[in-house]
Amino acid sequence: MNEEIIIINDTAKESMDLSVKHLEKELLNIRAGKANPIMLNAVMVEYYGTPTPLSQVANVNTPDGRTLSIQPWEKTLLPEIEKGILQANLGFNPMNNGESLMINIPPLTEERRRELVKLVKTEVENTKIGIRNARKDANNEIKKTDTSEDLQKNAEIDIQELTDQYITKVDEILNVKEKEILTV
Repeated sequence: MNEEIIIINDTAKESMDLSVKHLEKELLNIRAGKANPIMLNAVMVEYYGTPTPLSQVANVNTPDGRTLSIQPWEKTLLPEIEKGILQANLGFNPMNNGESLMINIPPLTEERRRELVKLVKTEVENTKIGIRNARKDANNEIKKTDTSEDLQKNAEIDIQELTDQYITKVDEILNVKEKEILTV
């Protein structure tokens, strides 16, 4: 196989890998009813005028399966952390006891579970679009190479097989996450 085509194939694979990794990262933020410190990864706190991730200004723990405990390293940050959680629009209402913040994770209703599944399906579809775009870019690059038509066709077939593998992988991730959300 032509060296140019190998590079194009590797680039497409890398791009598809990144799409799947992004999906997995996004799905971590979609909760399935259990408390997990990862739920607060999107929270940014105003720290001396700079937006800072919550994990860099406080300890986040899970005392039990339904509660998150946030212990700031500086007590003066409690109002800022509370504000950051509310601005992140995660649907959490933190309780401030003067020392730390507590967040009770409410059990998911059937309706909320369905909404979360829709959200997951949207993320999955966006990932599939990213994978297909990587395929399209690779096919366009293959057409620009100075190789025979047969080599180009074979390379496009290889790219399509790679695309199919990644789409299948994404569908498997969807099935696992959907089952996790819908399990009461």
